[in-house]
Amino acid sequence: METTTTKKLYEAMFLVDSAQAGSDWDGTMAVINRVLERAEAEVVAIRKWADRKLAYEIDHKTRGTYVLCFFKAAPSRISAMEKDVLLSEKIMRAMITSTEGRPENVLNKDISGEIPAPKDQEYDSSRDRNDRSDRIRSVRRDEAEDVKAAAAAKAAAAREAAKEEEAASEVETPDEAEGVNTAAEAEETVVKETASEPSGDPETTEETPAS
Repeated sequence: METTTTKKLYEAMFLVDSAQAGSDWDGTMAVINRVLERAEAEVVAIRKWADRKLAYEIDHKTRGTYVLCFFKAAPSRISAMEKDVLLSEKIMRAMITSTEGRPENVLNKDISGEIPAPKDQEYDSSRDRNDRSDRIRSVRRDEAEDVKAAAAAKAAAAREAAKEEEAASEVETPDEAEGVNTAAEAEETVVKETASEPSGDPETTEETPAS
């Protein structure tokens, strides 16, 4: 009997390089959508939220573009989604949170885009330290190196195994062909030797008379 997993509503904030977003917005969105698709997420709303100077450099970038997304997904897929973000070279940061507990009227306004992103000057004030963009920058990134290293090691092991398998198949084929050739040559040699040897039959064997 199949069990149906109830999908929950989540909010995700993706941070990408502003230069990258400006030069290739479609490509940037394709990367984000790929992460969502891999998690089998149902997108409710997705839009550019803000573009502003970062509080500090991230991957040598000084400006970031924030993409706000509301989606429905199974809770079990969120960790894999976060891992995909860490492995992405184009998504600098991401913060995924559940929308449970948020007032429905406020949530609906947020989803529809009625609540604008705070301006840079508003964000720079101390009262906005809990703003989305501040919290997304506080997400740890050092674990990304461990995830990437593990993925690289796994890929290297897979490549090595493929090389060994390919090498083994290349070695077996010549050996089999050599075996066939050797057997054929041996049979041919036996036939030649048999044809060249005297039969040993007294009635058909002629002796050369002594001179």
